Amino acid sequence: MTAFQQAFSRLAPGIEIHFSEPLAKYTSFRIGGPAEVMAFPKTAEELGAVLALCQELETAPAILGAGTNVLAPDDGIQGAVICLRGLSGAEDLGAGRVRFGAGLSLARAADFAAKLGLSGLEFAHGIPGTVGGGVYMNAGAYGGEIGRVCTEATALDFQGQTHHYSREELSFSYRHSRMQEVGQIVVSADFALTPAPEEQIRERMRELAARRRASQPLEYPSAGSAFKRPREGYAAALIDGAGLKGFRIGDAQVSEKHAGFVINRGAATAEQVKELLRQVTERVYESSGIQLEPEIRLW
Repeated sequence: MTAFQQAFSRLAPGIEIHFSEPLAKYTSFRIGGPAEVMAFPKTAEELGAVLALCQELETAPAILGAGTNVLAPDDGIQGAVICLRGLSGAEDLGAGRVRFGAGLSLARAADFAAKLGLSGLEFAHGIPGTVGGGVYMNAGAYGGEIGRVCTEATALDFQGQTHHYSREELSFSYRHSRMQEVGQIVVSADFALTPAPEEQIRERMRELAARRRASQPLEYPSAGSAFKRPREGYAAALIDGAGLKGFRIGDAQVSEKHAGFVINRGAATAEQVKELLRQVTERVYESSGIQLEPEIRLW
């Protein structure tokens, strides 16, 4: 055990800590080497304790939700990774308002709202991420965005201090929120939703799920859309127009089903995925003059 791991072994016994944990187990790409230390806090207090130790050890932890928008390095991470999946509470606040923990999956959040007869999160049901990640990047699909229904969020900074933000203060825009600028960790978020018959909500979820199955390569590991939507056109159309649908480096491939997705055909490495993204970006620019920007977070 390294000295760094020994320090984490002395944390309160209730805090779940793993050593040399393969990140591939926690990323939707199924890629990533071992994390020296991986912490799984279940409350804001436990998260604060882990952050305090990181401060004491002068290390900046990496933050992981569902791992659906992350490419983790093949060699793993020296230091600490904090996985927020344990912060998964869901609370009915009444009057169409709900509060979710950052680690709750968007699918479960949408399902919780549907059971209450609250509409507004149907678009999020098929987004493979967490509430915290959704707020952080203003996740969206099929015309919906988190920023349109999220009314406030609570976050911790890396010193363990609590901050509260209104919708206006969160400064939502396309795939962006203020969280990306202040570098804080979303702990929970509140949403204002609209009453509707549950069956109507479920029908919309089924409709969007069918559209996803028909158009996206869900049978392969991926991190969702590989590139942000450019100001002009759509990333998938630009990639297809550059003749790159099906383009492959090792087991990393531009999906033949949807050119906006990069998939892992079985044994892709992080280096293969990064090189694929680099070449796609270069060739799309050569063919269209448009610079694509990765939506995947490259650790």
